[in-house]
Amino acid sequence: MIRDFKMPDVGEGLTEAEILKWYVQPGDTVSDGQVVCEVETAKAAVELPSPYDGVVHELRFPEGTTVDVGEVIISVNVGGDAAGQPQTAQPAAAEPAAKDAATEVAEDARPAGRQPVLVGYGVAETSTKRRPRKGAAAAEQAVAQAAVQGELNGHAGAAGTAPAPAPAAPVTGTDRPLAKPPVRKLAKDLGVDLATVVPTGPDGIITREDVHAAVDLAAASVAAPAAVPVQPQATPRQERPATGRETRVPIKGVRKATAQAMIGSAFTAPHVTEFITVDVTRTMKLVEELKSDKDMAGLRVNPLLLVAKALLVAIKRNPEINASWDEAAQEIVLKHYVNLGIAAATPRGLIVPNIKDAHDKTLPELAASLGELVSTAREGKTTPAAMQGGTVTITNVGVFGVDTGTPILNPGESAILAVGAIKLQPWVHKGKVKPRQVTTLALSFDHRLVDGELGSKVLADIAAVLERPKRLITWA
Repeated sequence: MIRDFKMPDVGEGLTEAEILKWYVQPGDTVSDGQVVCEVETAKAAVELPSPYDGVVHELRFPEGTTVDVGEVIISVNVGGDAAGQPQTAQPAAAEPAAKDAATEVAEDARPAGRQPVLVGYGVAETSTKRRPRKGAAAAEQAVAQAAVQGELNGHAGAAGTAPAPAPAAPVTGTDRPLAKPPVRKLAKDLGVDLATVVPTGPDGIITREDVHAAVDLAAASVAAPAAVPVQPQATPRQERPATGRETRVPIKGVRKATAQAMIGSAFTAPHVTEFITVDVTRTMKLVEELKSDKDMAGLRVNPLLLVAKALLVAIKRNPEINASWDEAAQEIVLKHYVNLGIAAATPRGLIVPNIKDAHDKTLPELAASLGELVSTAREGKTTPAAMQGGTVTITNVGVFGVDTGTPILNPGESAILAVGAIKLQPWVHKGKVKPRQVTTLALSFDHRLVDGELGSKVLADIAAVLERPKRLITWA
């Protein structure tokens, strides 16, 4: 019996993924959970596990092909004997346009398998059913939350997504929520308490969509990135060879998502950018002292660490800047937490993972988080969850020798700080011109949320901390 494995949907609004590498070939034996390929979505590179035990029958697409979600990418013979000769990957255009009636009947008659997702498996479709959970009070809670969720789904429907079904069964405060391991992992990554989630799956099982709905309920102001339009894909999109004076490179993956996000941000949020040049000589001396501090042993200590800490102090002194604009509700949402984004250049393009709850971290904890974030990004292992929920961002253009820039806001965020190169420059210090370590900071902010006075105060506070880093103590 031949079972098909389709390109899964991560539930992140993505509609396609590129096959980067196949780890199996036709005729290879695979087991349930074995990684068969690596794909790149618009957010990250992810390994896909096989949902079946059996022998690889066919690879439907070669490496480098961008495939729509729902397209069959690999078929596995799970019946124990070969069902036809294994076939190597061919472009989608080479597939038959239609299947014969016998094949369709066989596919309709086959037992339902598990719905695959990018980081695990969905709910198994079996005849076994769980006993519904009890609790009248929980039922009332489900009805109330469903009304709120229905309103959110109404907004989602306007954007072209289907509304979520009504909750099938509530979860009481005393019962352990029903959810599959991948859903529990997703909830953990997103910081969602499953006990607060209204389930919509069969017999009260919490689904991935329920977890994402709970995130939307908790932070309705964070606008979801626009879905990538579904494009019919007949042949693999590959870089065209150079023809004398030009080379054409397909726009896809992270770069495609970044371009769409930047267009949406630039033409939605009215940007204002302010600049300040500051003497950071004392900060640079502190960096050198911290490198030899035993409490910072083994941690990455650099100027970016103290810039991040200075920004967090400035936000604490001016909390109104840490907000987002909810267009649908016509509300400004003030955030009482800081998820600090760090723009990272990777081989696949620009990504902005963020440090969750950066405001609560000590300096060594912040240094450890920054080091882990950078290492993970360089390895191409940044997860979609790590790039969600940011509130403000830092982009360090100084590492490229650039003095400053006018950064564009990460969608859904209120501000972004660009840090320029730190250079020795002539500077008036204590009435005399001396060589000092100087840099230029640029702060872009959403003028719907942040007026000129607030933006100026935040930028001035950042500069003041970097000029006299002892303010990290007196202002903290």
